[in-house]
Amino acid sequence: MKIETVSVRLEKRRDATAREALLDAAFGDTRFEKTCERLRETNRAAEGLSLVAIKNGRLVGTLRLWPVVTGDGRSVLLLGPLAVDAAERSAGIGARLMRLAIKRARRAGHKAILLVGDAPYYARFGFSPALTRDLDLPGPVDRSRFLGLELVSGALKGASGVLQPAAVMPLSQKAANFRLAA
Repeated sequence: MKIETVSVRLEKRRDATAREALLDAAFGDTRFEKTCERLRETNRAAEGLSLVAIKNGRLVGTLRLWPVVTGDGRSVLLLGPLAVDAAERSAGIGARLMRLAIKRARRAGHKAILLVGDAPYYARFGFSPALTRDLDLPGPVDRSRFLGLELVSGALKGASGVLQPAAVMPLSQKAANFRLAA
């Protein structure tokens, strides 16, 4: 019996077509209408924090983090989208991408991650709607799905205002040297 392994690595430019096809399949045409897309469309993903999962040479998972700034000027990351090929769901690929993205973001010196997603799924990684209470997005959002995770204790304490895209944050040398095998 051949065991098929899934490897996780940093996204490369050549992954763009497969990534977009996976996102289209996972979220459909309406994905570009979502409020979080307003923060991504004029932004670039944070350097060294976009991950893909590969199985048998095929992209089966993707996760990206984006630099944003809160209304009161705090630099944080916005996670999304996270997607896994329908045939590979429930195999732990999404959780693996999440754990590695959080670890890499922390190692790179980021202080917090925000996202809009399924609260029960993301709670296991420490995300909570309580941390986004005074934050807002540049469009409608289901408050119960707007979640935050502090990578540094207190990083979101008192954070307020509407999120805006930020300049691309440089990757620290320490984060660049961090192995993806974790």
